[in-house]
Amino acid sequence: MAKTSDEIVHDKTGGIERLVEIMARLRDPDTGCPWDIEQTFASIAPYTIEEAYEVADAIEREAWDELKGELGDLLFQAVFHARMAEEQGLFTFHDVARGMADKMVARHPHVFGDQAGIDSAGAQTENWEAIKAAERAERAQHGVLDGVALGLPALLRAYKLQKRAARVGFDWPEAGAVIDKIAEEAREVVEARDRLDEEALAEEVGDLLFVVANLARHLGVEPEAALRRANAKFVRRFEAIEAALAAQGKRPEDSTLEEMDALWNAAKAAEKAR
Repeated sequence: MAKTSDEIVHDKTGGIERLVEIMARLRDPDTGCPWDIEQTFASIAPYTIEEAYEVADAIEREAWDELKGELGDLLFQAVFHARMAEEQGLFTFHDVARGMADKMVARHPHVFGDQAGIDSAGAQTENWEAIKAAERAERAQHGVLDGVALGLPALLRAYKLQKRAARVGFDWPEAGAVIDKIAEEAREVVEARDRLDEEALAEEVGDLLFVVANLARHLGVEPEAALRRANAKFVRRFEAIEAALAAQGKRPEDSTLEEMDALWNAAKAAEKAR
């Protein structure tokens, strides 16, 4: 005998079926939650992005006790979008899960099929990209840059666009040439600043950031992750400045740049001494 909705919702041993049922109840137009009912794909998308970053943040901090909850929050976003799609007759959460399972089997023929010769992560990456290119061709996406999502963070999208272009030979031969280009773009930023041309300045700063992302790629560094680490480092060191000033009965706004710079260097030296 099939369980009732209430039985599924209150079954604490339930897994994804319970979560899917809870989402359906939250979206019920008569008895659901008013906030959940009024949401759309567009209104939920920013939360989806935020939850993905919170997963990355927990991993970056090695906060393993928080990771389970953050992964749950991200999973709930997928369930939310799938529920809205089901209401519109587009697809269900189970369609999403089946589609992903089919994709993983198709993209790993060396594991689930009879393809041989994939004996390293590098070989798998090449094989994966070849399969993805064939899939894009089937969807009539023939341009080299087709399929690089517009909704990605700008730095990550720059990195992916550059990787895609590099596959067909549109790339600098080595990192030194990229560093030279960074110097060139930095000079153009200064020139735009001196002309007091705000539009040109924004364009040149964008060009500079784009080339810096390219340098990261040439050096084998994922720029989004590198910038997250730099942000975390800045927070740690600035908090050390605040703590040192508080011990003197002062606040940053009551201090000089020279004082704060000295405390910054002290925090930096302390980190390196560990």
